[in-house]
Amino acid sequence: MRGKTLPVGVLISGRGSNLQALIDACATPGFPARIAVVISNKPDAYGLTRAEKAGIPTAVVNHKAYADRASFDEAVDAALRKAGAELVCLAGFMRILSEKFVEGWRDRLINIHPSLLPAFKGLDTHQRAIDAGVRITGCTVHFVRPAMDDGPIIVQAAVPVLQNDDAETLAARILDAEHVIYPLALRLVADGTVTVKGEKTVFSDEKPADGRLINPLPD
Repeated sequence: MRGKTLPVGVLISGRGSNLQALIDACATPGFPARIAVVISNKPDAYGLTRAEKAGIPTAVVNHKAYADRASFDEAVDAALRKAGAELVCLAGFMRILSEKFVEGWRDRLINIHPSLLPAFKGLDTHQRAIDAGVRITGCTVHFVRPAMDDGPIIVQAAVPVLQNDDAETLAARILDAEHVIYPLALRLVADGTVTVKGEKTVFSDEKPADGRLINPLPD
């Protein structure tokens, strides 16, 4: 256990449904993390409204105002550090971060991706899963590395691909699973249950207290 409430920065670009799941989790008694700031690269992102309603400080770092990725990333980094963030959660943040940024937050930067990594990295994951004919897909929370959708895996949830699924219906069911595993992953990292050794995650207990690490279901 870390023995303190870990201050977290959340980066968003849109409606912030995973952000809301994190907000709700952090509001529960005894949760080992708190959201110190929500930062969006889009000034009209609805996730900013979610944060404001929860009394969480917000900031906008509009990528259009910066000449290149490096200067944008520096501004985001400065906003996170000003807020005192010690861990960063990417929650629908639709910008590719530079290697310098990622390495600067190494093992303190996590992301959620709508597939069972390492399968279906990148975009259009749901349609690609359907086109590939897989029967099981899902979502993954992982520590971020410079390569896209790469890094040590923290939690995964399996979601079946149904015969009549299209990309929209499959995405909706996977999103429900995302809302369960992202708060779980944040808790495991924030309380020190999960750490990184080499390029794999290590659990402090061979049998973690939360038994839902594989295919967790909503309460």
